[in-house]
Amino acid sequence: MTVGQALMEFLANQYTVDGDHRERTIAGTFGIFGHGNVAGVGQALKQLNELRPGLMPYRQARNEQAMVHQSVGYARMHRRLGTWASAASVGPGASNMLTGAALATSNRMPALLLPSDTFATRVSDPVLQQLEHPWDTSITVNDAFRPVSVFFDRVDRPEKLFSIALSAMRSLTDPAETGAVTIALPEDVQAEALDVPEEFLQQREWRLSRPLPQRDALAEAVRAIAGAERPLIVAGGGVLYSGAEDQLRGFVEATGIPVGTSQAGGGVLVWDHDQNLGGVGATGTLASNKIAAEADVVIGIGTRYSDFTTASRTAFRNPDVKFVNINVASFDAYKHGTQIAVIADAREALTELSQELSGFTVSADYAAEVARVKGEWDGLVDEAFEPSGLSLPGQPEIIGATQQASAPKDVVIQAAGSLPGDLHKLWRVRDALGYHVEYAFSCMGYEIAGGIGAKRGLEASGDDRDVIVMVGDGSYLMLNTELVTAVAEGIKIIVVLIQNHGYASIGHLSETVGSERFGTKYRAYDRDADNFQGEDVLPVDLAMNARSYGLDVIEVQPSENAIEELKAAIATAKASEKSTFIHINSNPHIYAPDGEGWWDVPVAQVSEISSTQAAREQYEREQEPQRNYLG
Repeated sequence: MTVGQALMEFLANQYTVDGDHRERTIAGTFGIFGHGNVAGVGQALKQLNELRPGLMPYRQARNEQAMVHQSVGYARMHRRLGTWASAASVGPGASNMLTGAALATSNRMPALLLPSDTFATRVSDPVLQQLEHPWDTSITVNDAFRPVSVFFDRVDRPEKLFSIALSAMRSLTDPAETGAVTIALPEDVQAEALDVPEEFLQQREWRLSRPLPQRDALAEAVRAIAGAERPLIVAGGGVLYSGAEDQLRGFVEATGIPVGTSQAGGGVLVWDHDQNLGGVGATGTLASNKIAAEADVVIGIGTRYSDFTTASRTAFRNPDVKFVNINVASFDAYKHGTQIAVIADAREALTELSQELSGFTVSADYAAEVARVKGEWDGLVDEAFEPSGLSLPGQPEIIGATQQASAPKDVVIQAAGSLPGDLHKLWRVRDALGYHVEYAFSCMGYEIAGGIGAKRGLEASGDDRDVIVMVGDGSYLMLNTELVTAVAEGIKIIVVLIQNHGYASIGHLSETVGSERFGTKYRAYDRDADNFQGEDVLPVDLAMNARSYGLDVIEVQPSENAIEELKAAIATAKASEKSTFIHINSNPHIYAPDGEGWWDVPVAQVSEISSTQAAREQYEREQEPQRNYLG
């Protein structure tokens, strides 16, 4: 077989096993072909399609970055048990996947990348699209994948395929180390023949590791929690990937310990659960952040503790706060200098904690305080969702209308801009898989491709719930061409495009740092002022753009009935079997209720602009609570 043929057949026979659950690790391969892979991986996929249909499904994409985004969306819906491979040609085809690789690794999501490389033999040197370095001729574009991958290797001899492929699968299926796994494939080696042992092509199972907590570490955690007066759980994506929602719910119901969630942890408890205070940190709810500020023991379960989760290390203000960190990855478990790191699977750890803390409950006063702040926040969200009757509604109203028109199990998809923050505060998650906001890399352009990947993942599981992609015009313009993929394959997604005529999130942030929305508006270039700050809105018609791709398009015109029309549009989209694009204009200056979270974005220390001077003074005041967490 050729290296390409052997690799594709190998991948088709890999299975992830988690208890009684068994599924294909690599569900299929996305590919965009060029001279670097058309005769290798491309030929192998064609041969399998003709001779053994269904063994390795191939799907087209319109952008290499989007292939990886689809893989991540798929993996999220499969709780990291399955993903897709992405095959690209040499040069720009390969480098286009770098952003996707960084996103997958940042989010700890499995994705297999197969970038083609230039000739290993250098018989034709330099080839078209080859990157050359006079001081190191061994460097290629693909070396850029090293820092953004959890595993990288290059099959520069056919015989290396076996060990490289097995090592790649180990990384893909490792809960503690998964992310972008990159196998670089020189274009000549892909087409080279080698003798392939039958054992390499047989079905192989990769049993997911669910490590139990060590007894002494668990005992330390139990002592710390039992002695806490104001404990708080910070639940991250690890709870979801472990399938530990039932164990978390049972634990908090028995103990009364409240829960704040990271972006990745959205869905681990339904929104109206008594112990669910919603998002925590920079984009968190007022309820979560009030409790976090005085927490004496913070129990992190499956969280990376990003700066948004900790509000740039201002969220937890108790001077004696301790961290009990439960994580399958020691890298995350030891964050914030904790001496109580429980390196274990979330589900296993919660099961044992429930047994060891049987009989422990928070005080009646603390429980009453938790209930009070939750009730107050829920009331603020109700008010934010009330239609204002404005012809240009604010984003909170739009989120509320989308929420109310959706079904309990529908999935909302987002990644960048002001929407992640507002969704973290406002979206009322009603299902474990109902919330997917990519916020480790917060990649503009992820939304549509990730939404298509999520829908693929659901369909592969026989789940017909709708996927609702909410996206601003800034992110939409970054990477919208994957809508063609949805049309080509009949993959149904609902896109709610919020037209802000610029970058709403960075526009607001620009104001807080004293830059007064400079460079954040979509406006015609003003030659006299030499900027884009005028009032001439660009005549770009994004609804027409989506219509040109073949989607059904519903335009909600500015009016006092815009919110009701949006709800009706979503109902129409849900009833349809096709992808639908809903366009609504908004007022980007209407903000969600304040959650009193802070994000550290430095402000110029000196400036001749008064707005920046004022912003610097405010920054220094807000920076005062910031400190290192050392235990």
